[in-house]
Amino acid sequence: MTRYDRYSLSTDQQQQKQTLNPPSAAAAADRKLDTVAVAPGTTMTDEELLLLERANAERDEIFLRYDQGRKCDSIDAWEDPMFEVYTQADRYGFLHPVAPAQSKEAELLQHRIEMERVKKWVKMHKNWDAAATKENLRRRVMKGIPDRMRSAIWRKLLDLDRQIRENGGMYDRMLDCARRHSPDIRQIDFDVNRQFRNHVFYRERYSVKQQSLFRVLAAYSMYNTEVGYCQGMSTVAAVLLMYFDEEDTFWALDVLMTNQRYAMHGLYIVGFPKLMRFLAHHDRILTKCLPKVKKHLDKHEVHSVLYSLKWFFVIFIERIPFSLCLRVWDIYMMYGERVLTAMAYTILKVHKTKLLRMKDMDQVTDFLQTSLHKQFGYDDDYVIKALQSSMDELKKLKLLNLPPPSANELPTMPRGQTVEPSTKARIGHRNEQFSEREIALKETVLYRSESKNEEEEEQYNNGVQGAGDRAATAEDEDDERTEKDYDDITEDTVSQLHTGVSTSSLRTIQSFTTFDTGTSLATSLNSLVIIDSFDDYCDNDRIIEESTRL
Repeated sequence: MTRYDRYSLSTDQQQQKQTLNPPSAAAAADRKLDTVAVAPGTTMTDEELLLLERANAERDEIFLRYDQGRKCDSIDAWEDPMFEVYTQADRYGFLHPVAPAQSKEAELLQHRIEMERVKKWVKMHKNWDAAATKENLRRRVMKGIPDRMRSAIWRKLLDLDRQIRENGGMYDRMLDCARRHSPDIRQIDFDVNRQFRNHVFYRERYSVKQQSLFRVLAAYSMYNTEVGYCQGMSTVAAVLLMYFDEEDTFWALDVLMTNQRYAMHGLYIVGFPKLMRFLAHHDRILTKCLPKVKKHLDKHEVHSVLYSLKWFFVIFIERIPFSLCLRVWDIYMMYGERVLTAMAYTILKVHKTKLLRMKDMDQVTDFLQTSLHKQFGYDDDYVIKALQSSMDELKKLKLLNLPPPSANELPTMPRGQTVEPSTKARIGHRNEQFSEREIALKETVLYRSESKNEEEEEQYNNGVQGAGDRAATAEDEDDERTEKDYDDITEDTVSQLHTGVSTSSLRTIQSFTTFDTGTSLATSLNSLVIIDSFDDYCDNDRIIEESTRL
């Protein structure tokens, strides 16, 4: 199956479509420019022209599906997850098999406290520029913004009104530009469909919020062309959409990306320079403040990139309970990036004793990546107090703030200009020339995968494995885990690309966001290692191509 088979139209289908929907003269002119426009001084082969036409058809088809929404007649059964009739939804819209365990008295007490705080926050919101508001704001943010006030307060903290006022009509222009030119539409579509599958807003394919999320990411891929689109942005934008409308989310995402207080731009550009700074600084904090924990983690080869990637990359989403995550987001909106280093330190500090009792890498990483999200072990107020204490402690040690950023971590090009991507980017060609480091990593991963398969086969032949039903169950669980984590950026791979290849730290390769259009390391790794785990989900070619940027 080729790159475009899923969306290419046969000649008969094209003629039928043109007969039913004849294009206007202006649309025809735009399409002509859209399909054959090339940079001055360059020529295109017939094959490139054909591929470009198919890429345009693919993009148009994806946009058409989102425009149709739930009326789309091509929704596959697996795209709408099935839930039991009595599935319980929490206050944030996430669905659970059973209702969260909380006593009626505790629930009433929480409700009463929040209503008292709502009155104070309403008054502060009405008098936002008053001296009393500025005096009380930081203290009350640490106590938590009431959920019903979160949208209004986040809007103030991010100064969205000014952004929208100064950029009238920009969102619509960027969305229109994305319809005609964005090379990231296929990957955005794929990520939207697997974002928060257990949330009432996003569980249905082409739901209103899925439509909004798709449009926000598509428009931003053209507004900030230095970043375009990178996995992780969909998660951040999806949370913002829970509290903002579509255009507000677009500008909130831009503030988080480009404002120096947050500067998430550096997390998503080529090479992830800010992520590397976060990881290095996190290691320095552990060496200084938690030496026993650092030594224990090093002993079991649990490098920080194995567990902290989503801490920094998407602000702790899906790594801690959502209620606690929102409290961290409140403080992050107020204080900026230093909150992330302090929260990462806090998590390890409050769980220090439990971590020191763990005996291997898998136990530690499973605890930090999965268990804490389900049950953190401490209530939200306790953790936030510990976070505040950590911020004070790190400030005294001059470790609260990250080292100065490199020059390229903030945008260097004007945003919002209509820049047409290169022909290669629009077609989606992948560079087949690998660096020596990529080749070494690929060979090491392949060798480890083959060795693991041989070891498992030998154990099976020697009768080490249990009964057939247990083996099947284990295999099912492994497939489920792999598919669940498919959207995670491969933590080991990120580490190896910057620190060199280390056989001991290589683990199962999962989906990996490519550094740029010309980098195809993820494609080669996915095609070599873990395709068998996804046979029930889709065919090999589709997985390879879904994990690459257009």
